[in-house]
Amino acid sequence: MTDVLIRIEASELPGLDCAPAQGSDQTYSNIHVGVQRRERPTELLALQPGNAPWASWTLECTTIASPTGTDIKGPYVQGRPGGRFIYLSWGTVDDTGTFTMFRRAKLMLDAIPAGTLDAATHSGLLIARLGLTDARGHPLCARVVPPAITWTASSRNEECGPADVR
Repeated sequence: MTDVLIRIEASELPGLDCAPAQGSDQTYSNIHVGVQRRERPTELLALQPGNAPWASWTLECTTIASPTGTDIKGPYVQGRPGGRFIYLSWGTVDDTGTFTMFRRAKLMLDAIPAGTLDAATHSGLLIARLGLTDARGHPLCARVVPPAITWTASSRNEECGPADVR
């Protein structure tokens, strides 16, 4: 078992308001995004406002060799071996600070190139970079795989950004 950090670096956030999706009249205001904890859908890591210039989260994880490749585990990693993912949850925040989720993006860990994951296991840091606005101008949702996300391995000594949270 090897300790690895996963840093998610997000840009192009959609703003604080979300127009209705096609076929709906629901508008969302004061939207925020955070990383959802496994088995605790109401526990989110570091909510970031939808109008931030960028957002970053760092997740403490472990990797272990498995018959199907390298498996990633951690408190914010969802799913079963061979189908692991990280949820970025989008929701509104009301005047009392209550978060109400309305959609999620599913960062698919099985879509990480094997060579990149192996390199990250040795270097200690796996970086995901993605934009968080979809083609309609809404918060990114559904399965997120390359080319919508890029995965790179880096040294754990690489500096974290100012919005980086663990």
